[in-house]
Amino acid sequence: MRGLALLKQRRFGPYFMTQALGAFNDNVFRNALMFMLTFKAVDALNVDINIVMNLAAGLFILPFFLMSGWAGQLADKYEKSRLIRRIKALEVVIMLLAALAFVAEFWWGLIALVGLMGAQSALFGPVKYALLPQHLAEEELVSGNAWVGMGTFVAILLGTIAGGLLSAQPTYWAALCILVIALLGRLAAQGVPQAPASDPALTIDWNPVTQTRKVLAASKQDAGVFWAIMAISWFWFLGIGYLTQFPNFTREVLAANQTVGTLLLTLFSLGVATGAMLCDRWSRGRIELGMVPLGALGVAVFGYGLYAMAQVIAAEPAPELARTLVDFWDIPEARWFMLWLALSGIAGGLFIIPLYSYVQRHTPETRRAQVIAALNVLNSLFMVISTAMGILLLSVLQLSLPQFYLIFALTAVPIMLASVRRLRDPFLRFLAFLISHGIYRVRHHGLSHIPDTGPALVVANHVSYMDAVLLMGACQRPLRFIIDKEIHDTPALKWLFEICGTVPISSERVDRRNFQEAFSRVADALDQGELVFIFPEGRLTPDGEIQTFRRGLERIVKTSPVPVIPMALSGLWGSWFSRERGRAFAKTPRRLWSRVDVNVGEPVPPDQVSAAELEARVRALRGARA
Repeated sequence: MRGLALLKQRRFGPYFMTQALGAFNDNVFRNALMFMLTFKAVDALNVDINIVMNLAAGLFILPFFLMSGWAGQLADKYEKSRLIRRIKALEVVIMLLAALAFVAEFWWGLIALVGLMGAQSALFGPVKYALLPQHLAEEELVSGNAWVGMGTFVAILLGTIAGGLLSAQPTYWAALCILVIALLGRLAAQGVPQAPASDPALTIDWNPVTQTRKVLAASKQDAGVFWAIMAISWFWFLGIGYLTQFPNFTREVLAANQTVGTLLLTLFSLGVATGAMLCDRWSRGRIELGMVPLGALGVAVFGYGLYAMAQVIAAEPAPELARTLVDFWDIPEARWFMLWLALSGIAGGLFIIPLYSYVQRHTPETRRAQVIAALNVLNSLFMVISTAMGILLLSVLQLSLPQFYLIFALTAVPIMLASVRRLRDPFLRFLAFLISHGIYRVRHHGLSHIPDTGPALVVANHVSYMDAVLLMGACQRPLRFIIDKEIHDTPALKWLFEICGTVPISSERVDRRNFQEAFSRVADALDQGELVFIFPEGRLTPDGEIQTFRRGLERIVKTSPVPVIPMALSGLWGSWFSRERGRAFAKTPRRLWSRVDVNVGEPVPPDQVSAAELEARVRALRGARA
């Protein structure tokens, strides 16, 4: 995979390790502390544990709100590798203080140090994300973000496990662990390569209020970037709500011990890491925003599954002692709970990685760190709102923890609907990719011949009813399909074709008005820079061979002189969706997950376009395999 090659390179490997060790240490410290507060110090504190947990979360978040504006300016003004090393040195100092507090069991001091860790993380956030686009090429950015996301959540996983295990040990073990990890992180930072300052002449505004306004204004200059920032902020609203209450959820609802809580957080972290890796695999080197609505839908659906299973588990007779891992596994609903939790993590990974990549790629370098600082400000604001909602729902309204989780999961529904509306074409294209790759082993050849921008007409042979789905999933740009009006008007499918923006066309002899309107709509689409697709054969092949290309494509190019891109499909003849052995869908499928090739040829200039020439090119691209 592309990310494995990146890890071996000096421009990415030390940065990856620095980021991962920082996330690991942060989670060792916070999880060990949260479990100790919940299971050891709850009586000594003499305060409602829900309030203590939300207070700790609020202290961690507050510095992001106050200091992100400064952090963005510093990352734009100064060379980034030196700045990273200084921030990691600050982590060593904070962890030294935390180690002393652990040994002394000074719980309120440790809670206060959570705020200092938040300050260190607030300083680190803009520089770590602004540095990536300087070191990685455009086609490497999604892969780099996916691996950073995977590394972060694997570090969270290991930190969660270590924190849970350390919470059951004498406190000096936690003290030693966090200090050693901080030192290792500072050592890894020494290898981060230089990344020049984006705006050395920048004058730093130390007023947190005015600077926060400036970075927020900078983030709004691009509507798409601002929308992505808001979507990311919602994700952290959800995440902080889930994770803050998880130790208490484990004890009160699941009636389980720290081992069970550690396993559940492990499953969630592994899920997010898996989602990040799927994002890397499915993106094919590009930013695939079509994953975002699917991720939001998964968060809502699997979140409801968590609620339903938690209700059943909570209704079980309470054991005298907290359930061990073996006891928990013996409950059938607990296994479903673990599955939904892991799937929720996968959905979260699919949601968040494309959005981070989009913000990085579509923000000018001179203000990239400040836009990321605005992202941190809004993240922190949403986390504060999440914390306030936790107090309101649990302490004031006295809702149960399962109800709390359900409410938070259902906030994904409006996010999903807004994402589908905004990202309709990427979402439909990504669904087509998943469907086609779920049914076939698809190989793509020559996709680089499809231009990133500008109008073109795309043509291909027509073998089966899956052809359009395969081609839609192969192309990184939306395709405006020209399809037969009779098929378009099928009652069960018409709504889908209209959503996809297809152009229905009938024979001129059957409906002359529709025929003329179709060509007019195609011309308008090409004038707007779209890719228009047509099957020049006009029908499915009855024998597996390419039929004669009709001359309607010549008329299109004559009206709108655009290049024509030939594509060829092979391996579909004989599938359940083809007419081999009679009508499609009327026979027993013989092959599962068969190999299909999608071949793309070089664009043909408009002055060289002819139906016969394009038919010959498609035949050559397809080869002998139908």
